[in-house]
Amino acid sequence: ALLCMNGAGNLMDFLDEPLPDVGTYEDFHTIDWLREKSRDTDRHRKITNRSKESIWEFVKSLLDAWSGWVVMLLIGLLSGTLAGVIDLAVDWMTDLKEGVCLSAFWYSHEQCCWTSNETTFADRDKCPQWQKWAELMTGHTESAGAYVLNYFLYVLWALFFSFLAVSLVRVFAPYACGSGIPEIKTILSGFIIRGYLGKWTLLIKTVTLVLAVSSGLSLGKEGPLVHVACCCGNLFCSLFSKYSKNEGKRREVLSAAAAAGVSVAFGAPIGGVLFSLEEVSYYFPLKTLWRSFFAALVAAFTLRSINPFGNNRLVLFYVEYHTPWYMAELVPFILLGVFGGLWGTLFIRGNIAWCRRRKTTQLGKYPVLEVIVVTGITAILAFPNPYTRRSTSELISELFNDCGALESSQLCDYINNPNMSRPEDDIPDRPAGPGVYMALWQLALALIFKIVITIFTFGMKIPSGLFIPSMAVGAIAGRIVGIAVEQMAYHHHDWIIFKNWCRPGADCVTPGLYAMVGAAACLGGVTRMTVSLVVIMFELTGGLEYIVPLMAAAVTSKWVADAFGKEGIYEAHIRLNGYPYLDQDEFTHRTLATDVMRPRRNEPPLSVLTQDSTTVEDVETLIKETDYNGFPVVVSRESERLIGFVQRRDLILAIKNARQKQDGVVSNSVVYFTEDAPQLPASNPQPLKLRRILNLSPFTVTDHTPMETVVDIFRKLGLRQCLVTRSGRLLGIITKKDVLRHMAQMMNQDPESIMFN
Repeated sequence: ALLCMNGAGNLMDFLDEPLPDVGTYEDFHTIDWLREKSRDTDRHRKITNRSKESIWEFVKSLLDAWSGWVVMLLIGLLSGTLAGVIDLAVDWMTDLKEGVCLSAFWYSHEQCCWTSNETTFADRDKCPQWQKWAELMTGHTESAGAYVLNYFLYVLWALFFSFLAVSLVRVFAPYACGSGIPEIKTILSGFIIRGYLGKWTLLIKTVTLVLAVSSGLSLGKEGPLVHVACCCGNLFCSLFSKYSKNEGKRREVLSAAAAAGVSVAFGAPIGGVLFSLEEVSYYFPLKTLWRSFFAALVAAFTLRSINPFGNNRLVLFYVEYHTPWYMAELVPFILLGVFGGLWGTLFIRGNIAWCRRRKTTQLGKYPVLEVIVVTGITAILAFPNPYTRRSTSELISELFNDCGALESSQLCDYINNPNMSRPEDDIPDRPAGPGVYMALWQLALALIFKIVITIFTFGMKIPSGLFIPSMAVGAIAGRIVGIAVEQMAYHHHDWIIFKNWCRPGADCVTPGLYAMVGAAACLGGVTRMTVSLVVIMFELTGGLEYIVPLMAAAVTSKWVADAFGKEGIYEAHIRLNGYPYLDQDEFTHRTLATDVMRPRRNEPPLSVLTQDSTTVEDVETLIKETDYNGFPVVVSRESERLIGFVQRRDLILAIKNARQKQDGVVSNSVVYFTEDAPQLPASNPQPLKLRRILNLSPFTVTDHTPMETVVDIFRKLGLRQCLVTRSGRLLGIITKKDVLRHMAQMMNQDPESIMFN
């Protein structure tokens, strides 16, 4: 008899083997951070214990410890390479809209004229090898017909690029559209979107990003590069079971990948780490901080060795200003901050209204048509104005630039005073020439155009970043203000405010600096970044002594924008899509756990399992009739004392597995969660032990816990659900979705907008 019992015991403990897929999550569900953390601790403990057994196990434990750094190295290398390739391809394809290089068609305009022998320094952007399309086809360069032909081909190329981009996104990877930062933020907060970081998404996003940016639409490649880097991170996670099997650990890698993404987007490694910490990451332990630092460093190093801009710098916008700034200039800087905050508010409201419209009306059914119409309008309006015809990054680069002695830009067309003796590099303030006034008009038109068109561009079904267009808006406004202040200082240098810091014949106002401050203010107004924004800006431009003006503008723009609405563009998009994201705002309402928990007063009682009296059939019926994510396990229906919590998915897998592999498990077998099998009559079929999948330490609060505390617990511990008890008896359950719905209700919003679990 003893032997028989023993055999049965082995059969029953069969489930103590790990089951495939137990502990994984459904698509569009939230992960349980606590559970992931404890699973990783168990794994770590096992490895440490084993490493003392043999040399081979010790080597394995070393490899396990180093796998994190290997993943970071790989992410840095791949995202740096991809960014370099994207930069080079965008450069070439943007120029392709205007003309082609005859000596080698794969050269962009700039590369074509570098290699040419006939180029003089004064006319360095004109060379016989580079021909515009009209010149190539008709031989004319300056006639009206040539202009019309160039115009037509410019629009045609733009339409072709954007059509190709939107078609690829639609057919192969629907998740490749948009900037990706709202979704990355949601994923890092513990949400699962399967395929969002997949191989196809990575490939299609990289290709279509080049097409979308080259089509001349008002969008940037910087935001999507964060998504691309996170796809790289996910790709390398699947190589190591430490990360592929644990969603919590995987999110640490993705946080670091986001840092590498910003690092290569702006050539700002430190800014990238701070961006990940401030803007996208939810859980950011110290270990992740310096791993992110390493990933960002490798990524920046890789990009630097590709050298896509040919200036041995990581960015297109590197500038060197030679003049200090003065206290009086803080006034226009703060005004630019106010402008940035107002533009941020206008943009978020307009863009969200338009995206909501796209979701709720017929418009959303024609993504290809929408992209083509917007591209057509953009190209037709952009071509006549030299500032909008170029790629946005080149425009920003020119606006940031200081007017040196050799600048050929129209913005530097000042009237020189021939009888002033001066050293070559110190250019004094001069009256503006006709070119500057012309440029001011064109910039004002470009500003209005950019403000309007960006609202409709962001959120279309193609990859689109927001950093560059918002920086362009700010840089244009800043440059206009800068030139105005400069001319005022020149014509009225005897005024009291200019007297102290403007000597006649010396340079005292740098318009490029105003453009830089304006760019920071507008970017801050839209995204609500502060610290990382300032660091990115000075890494981007190398303007270290201008940290105070940048900080003043960033803080002002955040204050102004926050006065109109607390959320930045990414949070607004997260809410629009109904993702379950708990932001870090305070919860100030005086509600209790009992007001939020389910079941409510008039609802049927909670679906529970008992520890040793439910049959397999009962469990299967419960699973069929409800769609809850899990079930509490109690001692018995009478006492309702809580034992633990079991996940729905694990329950389904365990029963399916037992029916396939374990003899004697039938519909009326008893399921038990205790250590020992219940005392059953001999005629009963074999019971099924499921203690292995029971979570014995579910998180519980009492019914009188204030919601403020509950929200805090959910936020800090990354919970998925929490059980409510009164003196040990189970009363109800609060899920993350319930918390979000309650918060939406308290803010007078529609609680049904939260769609996913």
